[in-house]
Amino acid sequence: MLAYRHAFHAGNHADVLKHLVLVAVLRHMAQKEKGFRVVDTHAGAGGYSLEGRYARQKAEYAAGIERLYDAADLPPALADYVAQVRAFNGDGALKQYPGSPAIARMLLRPQDQLRLFELHPTDHRILASFMADAPNVQVAMKDGFESLKSQLPPTTRRGVVLIDPPYEIKTDYTRTLAALREALERFADAVVVIWLPQLQLLESRQLPQRLKATADKHAKKGWLNARLTVAQADARGFGMLGSSVFVANPPHTLHEQLAPCLPLLARTLGEGHGQHALEKSTHA
Repeated sequence: MLAYRHAFHAGNHADVLKHLVLVAVLRHMAQKEKGFRVVDTHAGAGGYSLEGRYARQKAEYAAGIERLYDAADLPPALADYVAQVRAFNGDGALKQYPGSPAIARMLLRPQDQLRLFELHPTDHRILASFMADAPNVQVAMKDGFESLKSQLPPTTRRGVVLIDPPYEIKTDYTRTLAALREALERFADAVVVIWLPQLQLLESRQLPQRLKATADKHAKKGWLNARLTVAQADARGFGMLGSSVFVANPPHTLHEQLAPCLPLLARTLGEGHGQHALEKSTHA
């Protein structure tokens, strides 16, 4: 569980999809003056150098954010996401990539709260240092799944939960499903954003349907699922084909915002194998 380091994958196609959705969700939440709380169950280090030895080992960002960084005429939601990455780089060359905590920090207002959980000791140390002076931010080296119960519901009754474990162990799938159920049972209005890898594993194929069934039962505003496929499995059936982001209680504008982004991402990041899908429940 503690072997995973997101620095190897920073800025890849999965980060692009996940953070595109996150930026759109946070922008929507900030349209109301009342504050809200963001809970990030697997926060990572907060930000990543793309010039370091981890990121350069596979250079996954080259087939991800790098292809969008200087693009023109992007759909508004995608342009907004890329603008956050540019701001993280001081509007200069692409040398760093913001993780979810950094994106949230850039977009949250003084009345909003950020709660970050990370178990990897090195990533936690980096994250805590990065967020040391940020107001209304708490960083804890605790299990994010187990910590949800202490964070929901927030006192403002407005909140976003981001769940994106590495899925390196199969229990991550069952714990993610349980976390969605617990979050919605404790706080039925919570916007829950869940990142999922697209793999040839039974657990990976089953989880989206199980999340939909749980959201159908517990989420007041339904669900949305955005999937981006960028590769084919290797000869042995291995490899990450893409990913998806599932949102319980999605903002009512999210489907319309993502609709022009996914075809572009499939073409730009898909290596000739790009596919996309955007589903929502009938009452979302």
